[in-house]
This record gives sequence, C-alpha cells and structure tokens, in this order.
Amino acid sequence: MKRGFTLIELLVVIAILAILATVIVVIINPGELLKQARDTTRISDLAAINSAIALYLSDVTTPYLKNGAACTAGTHYGTVVPSPATSTPFAVAGSVAAATGVTTSVSGAGWVSVNFTSISSGSPLARLPMDPQNTQTYYYAYGCGTGTLNGDLSYEVNAKMESTKYGSSSSTANVVSNVKDGGDNATWYEIGNNLTQ
Repeated sequence: MKRGFTLIELLVVIAILAILATVIVVIINPGELLKQARDTTRISDLAAINSAIALYLSDVTTPYLKNGAACTAGTHYGTVVPSPATSTPFAVAGSVAAATGVTTSVSGAGWVSVNFTSISSGSPLARLPMDPQNTQTYYYAYGCGTGTLNGDLSYEVNAKMESTKYGSSSSTANVVSNVKDGGDNATWYEIGNNLTQ
C-alpha cells in the first residue's frame, strides 16, 4: 500500500510557509532597507563634497565658492529645481536653481559651483555626485556666502533623508536633527562651515 500526503496536509504546509514568508518580509522590510542604503549614499556623498571644499579652501590662493565670483545671499544650486523653487533647505531666502543642465562637472559649472580643478594636486572628485533619487523631494542642494562666517568663504551642502533610521527624530542614528548635524533645518541633513545659511 502506497502512502502519500493528502490534499489537506499539503494545503496546511503551504499556508504555514506563506505565513512565515509574510512575517519575514514584514520584519526585514526591504523598502526601508533600500531607503537606508540611499541615505547612506547621501551621507557619504556630502562628506566627500565637504572634504573636497575644505581642501579647495586650504589649497587655492584666492578661493571662490561661486565659480570665480563672490557669493551673495540666496545663491543656491541643486541637482533638481524643486517645485516651488523657493522651497529650499536654506534659512536665507532665495530659490534653488539647477546648474546648467545640472552637470556633475568639477570645473565650477556643476551644481556645486566650485572649481575643484584649480587645486594644485587636481580635483579630489572625478565628478560631482547626484542624489540617488534626484526628484523634487530628494535632491542635493548647495549654498554659499550667505552667512557672516568667513564672508564669501562660507557654504552649506544639504540632502533630504528618506529612511526612518536616518531621518526620524526618534532614531538614535538620526542625522537631520539640529543637535546631530548642527544646522538650522530639522528635516534636512546639513554639512559645511556655516549651517545657518
């Protein structure tokens, strides 16, 4: 006599596997993990830009943070022009304008308007990074010279975090709160030498 599984037994096993798979997906939350990965990229990109600007300021004899010109209040650039353009992460009024074609050029024509090629050892960046999503909500923004610290040599670079881990005020890994990044905007990650621009 052959023994096998009944249809009921097979359905019970399939139901148990489906429940376990659902629980695992809910616990792991792949959507949140993807958001965290993009936020980690944002933090790394802004650190690289900050280091490059610091090197530029220390190496170049006559540095300009706005492509060969003095910065003015409200001079903001972004990888995307937000809608409305006046909704910016900066305290000083002004619109975020995309650099020409929103380029990643390091010669001063990119969205960070600093000529990194004038550094004596060459540009530390091959190209300017772009936000992983680069949408109306999630983009990088750069502002210069709007504060009193260092006059025209002050700057701020911002990114919008999307994950609960890095962007929620209740998370210990939160990087956007004013206490964590030292800036004046509690919803954007700010880095630079004058975070109240």
